[in-house]
Amino acid sequence: MTQTPAQLRAKAEAALEQLGAKRIKLLAQLEALDAEIRPVVVEAVRMEVPYRRIRELTGVSPNTSAAWRKASDAG
Repeated sequence: MTQTPAQLRAKAEAALEQLGAKRIKLLAQLEALDAEIRPVVVEAVRMEVPYRRIRELTGVSPNTSAAWRKASDAG
């Protein structure tokens, strides 16, 4: 039995729905965690903790750490 394009699209959407909801939830959690960790990373940069070590401990890239520090100094 051949499926119609609408049925195929519906099947593809159903496959995305559960994983998509999980991803959206995780991204929201990451955003909340970034807000919490950002001042800690900024302070670590100020205390001259190497960017490489910050990345090892947090997963935050050196570019992000530097940008957060710069934004903190400007704000």
